[in-house]
Amino acid sequence: MSDDNIKFIKGAYMNREYSWLLFNKRVLDQATDTTNPLLERCKFLSIFHSNLDEFFMVRIGSLVNDAKLDASAKENKTGLTAREQVDGVLKLINGYYRIADDVYSKLKKELNKAGLRIRTGAELSEKQRAKCERYFQTQVLPLLSPMVLDAKHPMIRFENMNGYMMFELKKSDRLMYGVMAISPKLPRLFRIDGGKKINVITIEELIRTFGATVFDGYKIQSQAMLRLTRNADFDANIDDVDIERDVDFSKYLKNKVELRGVQDAVRLQIDDGADGIKAFVLKLLGLKKQFCFSVKNSFDHKFMMGLGDMLPPDIEQALKYKKPRALPPPVRSGASVIESVEKSDIFLAYPFDGMDTLVRLLNECADDSRVASIKITIYRLDKHSRIVDALKKASENGKEVTVVIELCARFDEENNLYYAEELKNAGCTVIYGMDNYKVHSKIISVVLADGGRIRYITHLGTGNYNEQTSRLYTDLNIITADEAIGRDAVAFFRNIAIANTDHDYERLLIAPKTLKHGIIDYIERETEKAKSGKPAYITAKMNSLTDKTIIDKLVAASKAGVKIKLIVRGICCLIPEIAGNTENISVISIVGRFLEHSRIYCFGDGDDRAIFISSADLMTRNTDKRVEIATPVLDKTIADKIYGMLCVMLADNVKARRLTSRGTYVMPEQNGEPVNSQELFLKGKYGINI
Repeated sequence: MSDDNIKFIKGAYMNREYSWLLFNKRVLDQATDTTNPLLERCKFLSIFHSNLDEFFMVRIGSLVNDAKLDASAKENKTGLTAREQVDGVLKLINGYYRIADDVYSKLKKELNKAGLRIRTGAELSEKQRAKCERYFQTQVLPLLSPMVLDAKHPMIRFENMNGYMMFELKKSDRLMYGVMAISPKLPRLFRIDGGKKINVITIEELIRTFGATVFDGYKIQSQAMLRLTRNADFDANIDDVDIERDVDFSKYLKNKVELRGVQDAVRLQIDDGADGIKAFVLKLLGLKKQFCFSVKNSFDHKFMMGLGDMLPPDIEQALKYKKPRALPPPVRSGASVIESVEKSDIFLAYPFDGMDTLVRLLNECADDSRVASIKITIYRLDKHSRIVDALKKASENGKEVTVVIELCARFDEENNLYYAEELKNAGCTVIYGMDNYKVHSKIISVVLADGGRIRYITHLGTGNYNEQTSRLYTDLNIITADEAIGRDAVAFFRNIAIANTDHDYERLLIAPKTLKHGIIDYIERETEKAKSGKPAYITAKMNSLTDKTIIDKLVAASKAGVKIKLIVRGICCLIPEIAGNTENISVISIVGRFLEHSRIYCFGDGDDRAIFISSADLMTRNTDKRVEIATPVLDKTIADKIYGMLCVMLADNVKARRLTSRGTYVMPEQNGEPVNSQELFLKGKYGINI
């Protein structure tokens, strides 16, 4: 174990920020995995950088705020202060940037072989340079606003995540600075006409190459492109407060809100060299050098997501994942989804199944005279949502439609505000969450009044009602006519409307009151079985595991002899395989073609097995500070299918990585045939012998 990560690991605990960095490194690794097509590897590099952007805005921003609130407070697993965490992760990130630079260079060479050249200014031929300069003068320069900074032109405010070109200027022995903001309206890539191969150049590189021509009459001493990242930790409901001692939440919250207006810089990205400009900007911002990162290529790698648009369609398709064949829908075309679910529960696994079945259900409900009400929770939506269209139609047809829309879904606030207004205008009742709890649940409650008899149809899922992400994220869904779950669903929406979290439900586990306790009860059930000499098992899948109380229960279960298998895509604050401590716990992470997003909690085996699917990860923010749902899987056929999926994922030896007792992730042993779980699911294979 290197000195860099010793302080991030303490006994069976791993620091959450460090664990997240390890996750993002696994994303970066996919950019070098040649089992992924070239354009897909380019996307993984883009995702790596995008993830880091959000990490700085949210997590580093939060830690910086925490250090100001109470410099002595320590997180509750490894005992690190906020400042110690910031110092440690910044050192590691610097190394990750260098690795990412190398990955970019290799991808650029491969793209060149495939017929797509990403040019720098120095690589332009004379003809190409002339074309680029003409484009700069006619199409780029009009959208730039250059200015010289002096007494009459005071320093501009660097906007969050926007690029700027800065120049160190000299005129009549007077030193000053010139700056120009890069307009977000500019296209990211310019295609240079001519030649057998396709040549492109980024807008940043164009400005690096020709920007100095703007400052006519000045001598250019040096120049540098830069981008500032500002603190965006605005959550007033305290998503994560992992501290080692009791704290007065009301005071903590008040102080947190007061920090909202002070959006300090938390990262400066700047071109290599130009030390004078770097020193000037750091002093201006009051930013320490450790928050400054030299950049060799682009700040924003989102342009790599659209590189395929530059290629002929046949070449583009050859460099991407093959489009999967659609699996047959669980309810055949033309049949009634309502009638089908009343006969047996319906199971949908996105993206292997489409969202069409759920949309069909809502449209049927909108037109069915028996349907009295439709109620739904919304956290994130597609920009063009068929779900919203169906809800509006239902309201216009006289149904009672209630929408609980979470306005504080980070970075989706504007989209949710737009849809809230749309739904209100269509006659829907719109509720904006509940008090200080984010409503993160994924549930639809349909009530049918048929000849004096009340019936229920309920949808419960692990992911958002977002059609775009349903094609990119793995999520599980159950549509059921179970009466007890239906009554729970109705009670859930009633309690949301009156801001009541203190309710006992028949079947559903609902945070913040019963979900965490319910999970712990099942862990303790397996622990007691192991103590009495009976076989005991826990198998679970989630995005992140940070809740210390649950981690401690899992450690105790391991010591008692419970066999625990965890699939944790991202943050895992539990170190497995420690002799005499967590030796009965194994942890794998799967990072592949689709974002693993489903949450599954399975306890016991055989007839004693209990399986839940949930909207909640085992994080403090989910279990204690959000409204979340875990639903039992009652249909045995569906339960067996979900368990089969867990078995396939546990057997994955292509995209899975195993977390070791040293806090490192390694390739699992490849015994037998390669198993890529997501590719098997695309073929409808939901079971495997392991």
